[in-house]
Amino acid sequence: MFRVVQQPTTARWEELMSEPRPKGKSFAISKWIVWEAYQRVKANDGAAGVDGTSIEEFERDLKGNLYKLWNRLSSGSYFPAPVRAVEIPKKHGQGGVRVLGVPTVADRIAQTVVRLYLEPKVEPLFHPDSYGYRPGRSALQAVGVCRERCWRTSWVIDLDIKAFFDSVPHELVLRAVRRHTDERWILLYVERWLKAPLQQEDGTLVQRDRGTPQGSSISPLLANLFLHYAFDVWLEKQFPNVHFERYCDDAVVHCKTEKQAQFVRGAIARRLAQCGLELHPDKTRIVYCKDENRSARYTNERFDFLGYTFRPRRAKAKAGKLFVGFLPAVSNEAMKEMGRELRSWRLNCRSDKSLDDFAHMFNKVVQGWINYYGRFYQSALTPLLRRINTYLVRWAKRKYKRLRGHTTRAKRWLVGVARRSPTLFAHWRLVRPDGWTMGAE
Repeated sequence: MFRVVQQPTTARWEELMSEPRPKGKSFAISKWIVWEAYQRVKANDGAAGVDGTSIEEFERDLKGNLYKLWNRLSSGSYFPAPVRAVEIPKKHGQGGVRVLGVPTVADRIAQTVVRLYLEPKVEPLFHPDSYGYRPGRSALQAVGVCRERCWRTSWVIDLDIKAFFDSVPHELVLRAVRRHTDERWILLYVERWLKAPLQQEDGTLVQRDRGTPQGSSISPLLANLFLHYAFDVWLEKQFPNVHFERYCDDAVVHCKTEKQAQFVRGAIARRLAQCGLELHPDKTRIVYCKDENRSARYTNERFDFLGYTFRPRRAKAKAGKLFVGFLPAVSNEAMKEMGRELRSWRLNCRSDKSLDDFAHMFNKVVQGWINYYGRFYQSALTPLLRRINTYLVRWAKRKYKRLRGHTTRAKRWLVGVARRSPTLFAHWRLVRPDGWTMGAE
């Protein structure tokens, strides 16, 4: 029976991972691992798959559904359902859309079971400059390391792998998995997930002979494992003095000279072609890291990485002196994306709401923007945060009769609120209604 249990110690965890095969079952898979996988899938929430079953509906017969899944996984009779195709905007303000593959809840749990077995074996081997979807690593760490390396080297290769998640060769993925496990059931189910068809919104099934659905629980681990051999290890061996930052399929490579950058780019293109991948011919560029001490002029002097635009910017040194550095700040595309979401809230039209309501509804989102896009060159966020105050002034003019038609009076009213409750809104610690803003970096 499946029931809530305390998380085991490290020794107990290893024991569960290697427990003997139950009688009548083809594979030894711990029920506790299935339970842990369910807990992680529940914490991530997520949409329903092709069967329309949400987490809440799956939980109506939780014990029965988990036992059924464990039984099929252990006996080898588990087959995944088709993956539901969903179009979403690209992250970090890249523009355009990407197709996510949404597995069913049961399939997400099964994939997490495999990840729990496989990840401890491969994670310690991954390159330190691989940041995507790894425990204890983040996109902001990658941006920070990239910033420092741009100070030390003058050239960058801004890599873009064309349709990576749609192009990964299945056989090479399976070969990489085989290097780290001899568990037949892991190899069996990984292959079945790779080959599971994609179901379009009109119900059409698209068979796949390559690629791994972006959005599944196992895809990030498989992508990192594949690129560990296709890119990370190869680059370190071929060019030991060339550094890089990679966040899944998004990578930046640092070079000392333009000639070296051109040579390394050509070598990377040939290597990826050997692995069934292709550099995007338009989006992959060689960029000059221009600053106060590197003043030559080149066509490409900026690049985007993980929602930040790196380019020459004015900054203030600790001693107070102004200088021009090659620095990251929130990208224009990310600003547009946040601006679209801000407009969709229609703050100025919601006179049925109070300021406390707005704070409760939107503070978490705004704080998330500040936490991510405000980490570097925070002042670039100021125009967006000022717009929130502008919308609040318009809201006040609409809500209160005494403020209608009186913008200056409404501004003074909002300033008074901010003085009485300076922490009411997340952005007020950076941009207050009286015009005060926290200083630029």
